[in-house]
Amino acid sequence: MTYDERLQQVAVLGAAGKMGSGILLLTAVEMADISLKPENKGKTFVLNAIDLSDEGLAGLMDYLRAQVLKIAEKKTIQLRQLYADRTDLIENYDIIDQYVNDVLKLVRPTTAMETAYHANLVFEAVTENKALKVKILKQIDEHNPNKPWVFTNTSSVPIHLIESEAGLNGRVLGFHFYNPPAVQKLVELIVTKSTDPQMNQFALDYAKALRKVVVPSNDIAGFIGNGHFMRDAIYGINQALELAGDRPLPEAIYMVNKVSQDFLVRPMGIFQLIDYVGIDVVQFIMKVMNPHMQDEDLHSDLLDQMIALSVKGGQMSSGAQKDGFLKYEKGFITAVYDPTQKAYISLESFSGKCDQKLGELPENYKPWKAAVRIADKDSHFIPYFEAMKLSDGFGAKLAVKYGKNSDAIGRKLVSDGVANNHNDVNTVMLTGFFHAYGPVNNYFA
Repeated sequence: MTYDERLQQVAVLGAAGKMGSGILLLTAVEMADISLKPENKGKTFVLNAIDLSDEGLAGLMDYLRAQVLKIAEKKTIQLRQLYADRTDLIENYDIIDQYVNDVLKLVRPTTAMETAYHANLVFEAVTENKALKVKILKQIDEHNPNKPWVFTNTSSVPIHLIESEAGLNGRVLGFHFYNPPAVQKLVELIVTKSTDPQMNQFALDYAKALRKVVVPSNDIAGFIGNGHFMRDAIYGINQALELAGDRPLPEAIYMVNKVSQDFLVRPMGIFQLIDYVGIDVVQFIMKVMNPHMQDEDLHSDLLDQMIALSVKGGQMSSGAQKDGFLKYEKGFITAVYDPTQKAYISLESFSGKCDQKLGELPENYKPWKAAVRIADKDSHFIPYFEAMKLSDGFGAKLAVKYGKNSDAIGRKLVSDGVANNHNDVNTVMLTGFFHAYGPVNNYFA
């Protein structure tokens, strides 16, 4: 089966979710572009958008229409070539409208799992639950005579477990899009010992068509991205708990968040990142990974406590941030949650004294938005962190310890066989997490 033939019958599971809708969008556009090739005129292309939520599916087509319109407006020159035989399409707006319609007509929103029984390719983007993934994929495979290839978007579950328990026999691989899929450039590609080589090549071709950066990760729970993030989160949480020995926990959380964002020049502090992903999601991923960890315990009582208090973070359907460890108003952090008081404590009541305790940033500090654009990272970050290591400031000392731990996490991912090399670890954190520099470096030596 050729690349184009494989994409004639596709299903996306969890299509109304944040990850699923992005995967659906990218795949719909790729399928439409293929269907408009002269050699494919007259062939049928079907993309089944499967989700249990009628409410989610109700808004899915509106989302797709708005996003495809934006995509079409950016590639009118390419569209003119695709519609070269359509003499009735003269103005750009005519071509754009036609393309939007051509993309949307491929998509079939449905709650019926049975529609996946005809697919050649299945994208699975349901919740991070191995038992659920196995149940659904096994059901589809048992009823689908095409023996479809499965791309699971799991960010933590070992692929070989899904493969063996669902009976997929080399027809599943991990294709981990980063959130949101339509924007993020990174994909982690995870194969097993029995993955069909043709399937692996198709995955690379598909990623290339989507202009994604592919980083291979070995089939170990959490892979590279969550392998670093979960350990980094545990370190940040434990550092805050340690600081809370002689100050209130909200102050400690604020200080660690500021150190991990400002002093380490990251787009978000560690507690803001946990909120963004979702406290409950982070806890669940740790639970998935933990049984596979032989020499460490990826667990946090503080996460358990926050969830017990129904403080979960995450995002609203609009993309706005929900309150978690931190409270957000119009995109700004305004307070920190205190589990003992079961209330948010305003930053105005303590941020000043915390900032004074942390001390000043090095003189050559550049904020993340500026630092991320620096081409020669070493020229800036070597003297920046050298100045930090020479500083007596409390924040600088915390940052150096934090940076050394982040570096150690990255190196351990390689020594444990999760990543093939340090460059792959750095690429994941630079591309998938938008860090200004890779965690594996000599800045903290």
